[in-house]
Amino acid sequence: MEYSGLILLVFLAFLVAWLLNKVRRFFRLGNLAYAGVMIVFIIAMLLIWGQTIK
Repeated sequence: MEYSGLILLVFLAFLVAWLLNKVRRFFRLGNLAYAGVMIVFIIAMLLIWGQTIK
């Protein structure tokens, strides 16, 4: 299996989590909304990564 794209996705996930935390503080979102957005993001990234594997 090829894992080179997974490293990039993990880096992007940390970057998006950091930015989302800034946005969450600005809009005063609760923990449940933050967790929901992160779960959707993780599922979407795994689906995108899964399509690149042959």
